[in-house]
Amino acid sequence: MKENTTGYDVLIIGSGAAGLTAALSLATELKVCVLAKGHLHSGSTAWAQGGIAAVLDAGDTFEDHVRDTMVAGAGLNDRETVEFVIERAPAAIDRLCDLGVPFNRASGDLHLTREGGHSHRRIVHVDDATGWAVQAALLKAAEENPNITMLADRTCIDLITGRHEEKYSGSGRVWGAYALDTATGKVEAYTAKATIMAAGGAGRVYQFSTAPRGATGDGIAMAWRAGARVSNMEMMQFHPTCLYNLEVKNFLITEAVRGEGGRLFHPETGHRFMQDYDAERMELAPRDVVARAIDDQIKRYGLDYVHLDISHMPADFVREHFPTIHEKLLGLGIDMTAGPIPVVPAQHYTCGGIVIDLDGRTDLPGLYAAGECTESGLHGANRLASNSLLECFVFGEAAAKDILDHWDGFTPPPAIREWDESRVTHSDEEVIIKQNWTEIRRFMWNYVGIVRTTKRLERAGNRINLLGEEIDDYYGNFRVTTDLIELRNLHQCAQLIVKSALRRHESRGLHFTLDYPGLEDEPRDTVLTPH
Repeated sequence: MKENTTGYDVLIIGSGAAGLTAALSLATELKVCVLAKGHLHSGSTAWAQGGIAAVLDAGDTFEDHVRDTMVAGAGLNDRETVEFVIERAPAAIDRLCDLGVPFNRASGDLHLTREGGHSHRRIVHVDDATGWAVQAALLKAAEENPNITMLADRTCIDLITGRHEEKYSGSGRVWGAYALDTATGKVEAYTAKATIMAAGGAGRVYQFSTAPRGATGDGIAMAWRAGARVSNMEMMQFHPTCLYNLEVKNFLITEAVRGEGGRLFHPETGHRFMQDYDAERMELAPRDVVARAIDDQIKRYGLDYVHLDISHMPADFVREHFPTIHEKLLGLGIDMTAGPIPVVPAQHYTCGGIVIDLDGRTDLPGLYAAGECTESGLHGANRLASNSLLECFVFGEAAAKDILDHWDGFTPPPAIREWDESRVTHSDEEVIIKQNWTEIRRFMWNYVGIVRTTKRLERAGNRINLLGEEIDDYYGNFRVTTDLIELRNLHQCAQLIVKSALRRHESRGLHFTLDYPGLEDEPRDTVLTPH
């Protein structure tokens, strides 16, 4: 039986917090199809250890949360967006409670923790594995909804636009996406009246990243190729504390370890070095400050890692607050209740992305976007801890609401051309993909990492241009595979990051360059427009 790829009202690309929030809101009235690249749990949402920021404490205010977000974002945030998201946070938490997310409680009230950059305790959490609990609750609700079809192992290649209509149109209107079914090797056209891009970030552009394997910037690259603007791609957040272990890749040690008293030390001298960089806030300084401090220590003293130590706190307290991390580390021979954890910075979050408005609309008619693949104006030059899941819920809901409000104006998709693979063959050179992937991630880490210079950025740009010709040639001649699609998208995102970084002649938030250490007078977004 041929799979029905056309009988949906709305297509959602991505099965994380943003995509499933939108799907559940839309499914009250419409038929929705959700495409996931891997299995339905494989996105970034399930990996989020920290929590969700919301004003729930008696002494806290929306104004305080807005201020903390703007301070972390180094003035590049859009204030209207920040207020829009933060004022909707308590309602988002209520909806998650209704879905059965088992948030930690103290005496019946939600237990709130504090993280770097926050002036109050305002992080709701499920131990130190909030994302997993949220993902499980959203998936359960989506699976039980007869109006939602979820398809795993579908790797999206490109958005379907007017250019793909049987009767060509240059309108830029989006009608869905072409996706590879990895089980059959077939590419199908999934069409819909409206499409929501919720494909996550581009963390895997870097050699060291806390992002899951599939975070290859697919949504950003697809939207860019289709004609949407992207903004602030140079604002790549590096998490200060990723476990340093050669066997275990990208295990994050949550911000909350520092929030609950963890301290950073030079591993050889025992010096508590944050006092040299930010004497007032110490380990509770925003992530970019802490990440640069650790990067400086590692480079200056030739270290492999620094120490994060919370062993001065009572052992029961540590075990109770960080059960997942404690258990994982014990399995690796590290007891965090008795000694320090070796940590290094790693890429953690993509603050830039597809330009959207408060309704989640992109520049392209029919295309909405939500979550880490977007630049909504919430994060500015640096994301405040635990604002990321919040953005997914608020914009997933906003996009769904706008689609429902204007549904009568959406027209059915026209006839779309089938995917053409008449001129391609199976590749016998998979090693080329692996080589190019490794090369991109290495030079991005070395040249476009935590501390940048114009010369390094130009070197990265030259390498990207050379690789582009090779990848285009390969893509044009061989059948698509998930690895090839991801390499093409990684390369596109690397190019956008470098272009954006070269345009910013200042050091603001996450973009720190030795050639322009000062701030420009006016904060300006770096907006790139496709030709």
